[in-house]
Amino acid sequence: MILEFLVDHQLNLMLMLSGICGMLAIFVCFIKVLSFKRKISLMALEISACMLLIFERYAYAYRGDISMTGYKMVRISNFMVFFLTLFVIFSFNHYLMDLFKNEGEVRRIPVRLHAVNVLSILGEILIIISQFTGFYYTFDEYNRYQRAPGFIVCYVIPFAILLIQLSVIIQYYDRLIRGVRMSLLLFTVIPLAGSLVQIFAYGLSLTSITMVGMVVLLFIFAILDLSSSVERAKNIEIEFLKKEQKDIQVLFEQTTQALATAIDAKDKYTHGHSTRVAEYSRKIAELAGKTQAECDEVYFAGLLHDVGKIGIPSSIINKDGKLTDEEYAEIKKHPSIGEQILSGITKSPYLSIGAHYHHERYDGRGYPEGLKGEDIPDIARIIAVADAYDAMTSKRSYRQTIPQDKVREEIVKGTGTQFDPKYAKIMIHILDLDSEYELKERDEVKELSGKSQLKFDELCSGISEGIHVTPKKIKIRFLSTTDRNYLRKECIPSLIVFDALDGRTHFDEKKAEMLYVEYCRIRFDGETECLEARKIRTEKTVIKEKTDSPELSEKGIIYEVEACKFKDHVMLTVSNEFEVYTHIIALPDSARFAYIGLTGEHCTISNISIDNSEEEIDENAIPRIAEEITYIDGPEGDVPNVQINGWCLDASQGIAIKDGMKVTFHTMSLPTARLIWHTAYIELFYSKDALVNGKDFSQFALIRIDGEAWDTHEGVESKTRIDKSEDFEGWDAWKEINKKGMDVEVLFRRKGNKITVITENCGISIKSVITIQDEFPEIYMALTGDQCAITNIRSVNKKITEIIEGIKTTNVPGTGSEKE
Repeated sequence: MILEFLVDHQLNLMLMLSGICGMLAIFVCFIKVLSFKRKISLMALEISACMLLIFERYAYAYRGDISMTGYKMVRISNFMVFFLTLFVIFSFNHYLMDLFKNEGEVRRIPVRLHAVNVLSILGEILIIISQFTGFYYTFDEYNRYQRAPGFIVCYVIPFAILLIQLSVIIQYYDRLIRGVRMSLLLFTVIPLAGSLVQIFAYGLSLTSITMVGMVVLLFIFAILDLSSSVERAKNIEIEFLKKEQKDIQVLFEQTTQALATAIDAKDKYTHGHSTRVAEYSRKIAELAGKTQAECDEVYFAGLLHDVGKIGIPSSIINKDGKLTDEEYAEIKKHPSIGEQILSGITKSPYLSIGAHYHHERYDGRGYPEGLKGEDIPDIARIIAVADAYDAMTSKRSYRQTIPQDKVREEIVKGTGTQFDPKYAKIMIHILDLDSEYELKERDEVKELSGKSQLKFDELCSGISEGIHVTPKKIKIRFLSTTDRNYLRKECIPSLIVFDALDGRTHFDEKKAEMLYVEYCRIRFDGETECLEARKIRTEKTVIKEKTDSPELSEKGIIYEVEACKFKDHVMLTVSNEFEVYTHIIALPDSARFAYIGLTGEHCTISNISIDNSEEEIDENAIPRIAEEITYIDGPEGDVPNVQINGWCLDASQGIAIKDGMKVTFHTMSLPTARLIWHTAYIELFYSKDALVNGKDFSQFALIRIDGEAWDTHEGVESKTRIDKSEDFEGWDAWKEINKKGMDVEVLFRRKGNKITVITENCGISIKSVITIQDEFPEIYMALTGDQCAITNIRSVNKKITEIIEGIKTTNVPGTGSEKE
């Protein structure tokens, strides 16, 4: 009954569905929130579906019409039906690819979907050929469509395509929302079922009708998904707006600080100048009785007061000697340039005011406008005093910091002429309070981002950026003073010893993202808290008896911290005039980094200096308190095993390359490894002692066993081909295999200075040809890498014909790529 109904009414059904598809194609044009690719795919789907049913109706309408018009229309219509059926599937495939990439977050589009594109094009070509050969269908003397012996092929290709698409949809089913994934399943399953019925139900266009019906359904679900996405976006926007008020100030501060740092970086003599001027300006504004908002405006205007120097040639800014009149005229342009740069920030007009007028003088002899007295904006008058003060208290190429008494004298001289008397008086007051002359330029401490001191309330309420601990000793010296309201023994500085990708401490959701590991905490009274470290040993040496008096804590204690690291051990020495604490920390293994962060409890550290030694310590510098964690205890081959804890930090002994030489080894990435390039590398080089970094060392090439390769020496040409076979299961699977360990076999061919390196692992075939133009007595290979352990290294020299049969390297099915 159902089939009979469809046969009787299928032309009307086709007309209705084609009209719907036409309308939907128009609607798609006006949907702005769809991505361009998805919009094109949907439009192609709707238009091709509409045209498919129109031509299907024409095929039925002119069937049996033996007129010339009927003759042409039947042939054109049937061709277009076959052609557009595949085109609809082709358009759906592009819709799938865009959907999986953007909604499903599939980083690499499955190869199967690319294969569908190829099959679709092949199918269209066969349809065209069929028009001239009658392979799919013919027409009898009454101009009626007749199936040809090859008609089943025209079903096989769409069947295969829909099944491939169905397999991809099932694989990534959970990555899409329910409505969308259901529409995708129906698009593939329903036409498949309709095609099966149509094979046996001649005269019924179930394939076209079901496919077009699913195109309409696909659009409906796409709109529903769009509606859900808009709703989600609306909720996210509401949450964002709530959070934005809190974050916008932080963003503004970070942006202005970054711009100030960029400004200071242009002038080699004024590092930290903008930050210091901003801090001094805020102090003046606070003592002048400004509101908190006004003090903040003064601070940020001070940060960006010299932004105009970006437009001044570096040769003038960094000139060692006295400027010529022409050069000084160029320098005087920077206030106007700064005003032009910042005038576009209409929400914060005070920024451009500070930049434009900070070189005006109170007596009217300044520049660029020559304003006088209170005609000069208030912010600019404050910055003018702070700017002049920092200029005098900072080092220059031609002088050291000016003594404090001379600085005070110059400000007094400039009162009423160069400076506003009100703000000059406040600056003099600040100077009088600064008995230790702390308000001046100090040696740059990048870990403090240009700040002159760190103040801590609760422990870890503030922590410096990580200071990297390496085999080169680092010395940190600072003054620590305790908050007078918390004169307790625990109110002292502390160190956090940690590792993180960005070299900073994390106690929030970024902890996992940054692979944050906290080894231990060390208080400056010798107390330690062992966390992720294996062991800590502390030794105390008393220099003289310490008196725990409040006066001492308030006055402050000078501390010195010395830190160094060798493999998996860190040594920290914390000393003051009374005692020395030596801490030795055993890290989980040698591959990990170590940073120290300065923190404390109810104390302030200031006068910080950091000195780095150029000499590296050796293994005897730090007494070992725990056994070394090693991953190279496995069998040893012809050369010693090697563990590489960081990028090319170590390497195996060199082996002279001979034609037909085969090198085998076992490689395993270390537990800390997380990236593809944390694996073994093949290094080609020359040195007199056959050691990497040995005497007269020259490196020619590095070849990673994941296929990346570089020529690293001038006069070296390299070409690398990488093929992936069906055995390659993706990079995530490859990394897992690398973690468990794999055996690798490398074949070397040599013809003079032309070296060919061939290897294969886990479905990756690598062939690298390195041509060395210069002459060297010998060419060696060694194994190195990044965060990996290499064991059982063996080399065998054979005739090339004996071993080439045993290595699958040159003709592996897959896609190849050339790298020059």
